Amino acid sequence: MVLLLPTICFPLAAQFDDIAVKAGQARDADQLEQAASLYRQAVRLRPTWAEGWWYLGTIAYDRKQFTEAADSLRKVVALAPKDANAFAMLGLSEAQLKENRAAQTHLEQALALDVGDENNMRQVVLFTDANLLIAAGAFGRAQDALDKLASERATAVEELLLALGRAVIGILPSDAALASETRELLITAGQAEYLDANRRTSEATAAYGDLAKRFAKAHNVQFAYGRFLLKNHLEDEAVAAFKQEIENNPQHLLARLGIAGGLLSTEPAIGLPYAEQAVKLAPKLEEAHYLYGACLLETNQTEQAIGELEIARRLNPKDERIYFRLAKAYALAHRKTEAAEARETFQRLRQASK
Repeated sequence: MVLLLPTICFPLAAQFDDIAVKAGQARDADQLEQAASLYRQAVRLRPTWAEGWWYLGTIAYDRKQFTEAADSLRKVVALAPKDANAFAMLGLSEAQLKENRAAQTHLEQALALDVGDENNMRQVVLFTDANLLIAAGAFGRAQDALDKLASERATAVEELLLALGRAVIGILPSDAALASETRELLITAGQAEYLDANRRTSEATAAYGDLAKRFAKAHNVQFAYGRFLLKNHLEDEAVAAFKQEIENNPQHLLARLGIAGGLLSTEPAIGLPYAEQAVKLAPKLEEAHYLYGACLLETNQTEQAIGELEIARRLNPKDERIYFRLAKAYALAHRKTEAAEARETFQRLRQASK
């Protein structure tokens, strides 16, 4: 049997090499159907040939055969789990197939692997990932992704401004077709955020102020303005904007959290009722319980603060801020063992986040 191995294996290797060369030649000649057929033959002979699966996937993508593209690219990431471009193309294929959760996972894996910007790949990945986040209602994370994209672009195209506007104002792509006024709102909000992402702070301040003035009653506009002001350490102006949002929309949860968070270190007693209202509006939201507990702690209501902070911990046991506050609260309540445990957990989580 040993003597037969060269007779069997060498012709197969030669056959594979011949097909692989012909596949590359067909691809270079833009004969994509023939190239795909040859690559299929090659990967049947050598299923571990990641390059062959890659070309099968990218050819299928270019021909808008997204199911086949995704199937081939899954082979690539299994064989080459550090290939950022493979994760990127897989995520883009899945996005075309409306497999949004898988697409988002793979696009973010590509970014984590530091996908490059050859053929604008990084920009396409950031933009697609951001739009998937917007579709999922994760507007804050979408804005972070779009801010990165905006900071890498010398000029802002309308498509980017609209996406930034959706993230800033919180408008889903599934909402009704944009009326001219809504479109103008999104472009205006997107332009303001584009300026902020590029650290053109004075221009961004003027643009956000214009947004708040022109669309004073539109949902989330005052909140977006307040968030911008808070980011730039203009707490009093931010609180005023958040209060205006609540006047426009009395059940606005995030504006209440913005007030409580913005006043926590300076005037926690004023922020306290807003945090309490936030808990009533969203009793299962960790941030509401955290801010309520923190405001209670800063106004010397230690026992009640501990109760709220412990609820926040149950809702999100990985938030280091909760343990920092709990350590202080337990110490004030003379619960030394629990204070030490909270401090230890805080340090561990903080170290892990670095």
